[in-house]
Amino acid sequence: MAHRFMEAIASGLSEASVATLRFQFPYLEAGRRRPDPPELCHATVRAAVAEAGRLVPGLPLIAGGRSFGGRMSSQAQAGAPLPGVLGLAFLGFPLHPAGRPSQERARHLFEVALPMLFLQGARDELAERSLIERVTQELGERATLSLIAEADHSFHVPARSGRNDRQVMAELVSTLAEWIASLS
Repeated sequence: MAHRFMEAIASGLSEASVATLRFQFPYLEAGRRRPDPPELCHATVRAAVAEAGRLVPGLPLIAGGRSFGGRMSSQAQAGAPLPGVLGLAFLGFPLHPAGRPSQERARHLFEVALPMLFLQGARDELAERSLIERVTQELGERATLSLIAEADHSFHVPARSGRNDRQVMAELVSTLAEWIASLS
């Protein structure tokens, strides 16, 4: 949650008058590299959503996260609705392992009845463009896909793109803030 990217997203959203609550999964808090079992990750997401609801009762909630955190949030929502959550936002949804294109990790998304925003790098090795486009198209009106030109899974762009990471971050924040505003 203290990663430079997450801090920049939270700061940018704050400037756009969108409050955020960042949290860590237990494995990260303990300094381990191996993720916790999905059940523990889902419980962690649920605890974070409950805490956000407690801190700001009545404020519309959006759940989601960066890569693994977004996937765990969507799995938790697919299992049982997250109280008070109006939508899910994914910053680099990890559709498949690098070099092993598949839609397997998307199956649970069809159980989610909420609006979903997919912010994806067009060169994301964990979400081959044609596959993420197909998944979001199959999800229908619930899904909004925003491809960030030339960006990879970390939303870095090559210098030849004519843009820098700061500009990409501004695009991410702007798109996310506008989508959130459209839900509330």
